[in-house]
Amino acid sequence: MWIVIGIILALIGIWFLVNYNNLVKLKNRAKEAFADIDVQLKRRHDLIPNLVETVKGYAAHEREVLEKVTEARAKAMGARESGDLKKMAEAENYLAETLKTLFAVAERYPDLKASQNFLELQRELRDTEDKIMYARRFYNENVRDLNIAIESFPTNIVALIFGFKKMDLFEISAPEEREAPKVKF
Repeated sequence: MWIVIGIILALIGIWFLVNYNNLVKLKNRAKEAFADIDVQLKRRHDLIPNLVETVKGYAAHEREVLEKVTEARAKAMGARESGDLKKMAEAENYLAETLKTLFAVAERYPDLKASQNFLELQRELRDTEDKIMYARRFYNENVRDLNIAIESFPTNIVALIFGFKKMDLFEISAPEEREAPKVKF
C-alpha cells in the first residue's frame, strides 16, 4: 500500500516538474523572441538618422516631414525603453507610417531616388522592416504557445501555483493597417 502511494506521489511530482519546465521553456522562448524584436527595432532606430540626413540635402523645404520622422523615432525609442509592449507597438506603428511619408517625399526628387547612399539606406531599412515583421511573428507564435499552456488544463494548475502570467501579443494598433490595400489602375 505504501509503495502504491509512493509511486502515485512520485508520478504527481514528475508531472509537476515536467509541466513547470515546459512553462519555463515557453516563457524563455517568448522573452528571446522579444529580444529579437528589440534588436531589429534598435537597428531601425539607428538607420533613421542617416536616412533623414540624406533626404535633408535634397529636400530642404520638406522640414515638417523630417521633423515628424525624427519625433516618431524619439517616441519609439522612449516607448522601447519603457518596456510597455502596447506603447511600443503604437509608437513603432506610428514610426512606420512616418517613414512611408518620408519615402513619398523622396519620390518627388529624382536625384535623391538615384543617390547610391539613399538607395542603400532604403534597402537596409526595407530589410530591417522585413526582419521586424518576422521577429514579431516569431514572438507572437511563442507568446501564443505560452498563453495556451497557461490556460490549458491541467497545466494551468502549475501556472497558477508558480505565478506564470500570460504575455501580450505584439499587435498592429492602427485600424487602417489591418485593411486590405486598395489597388487602383
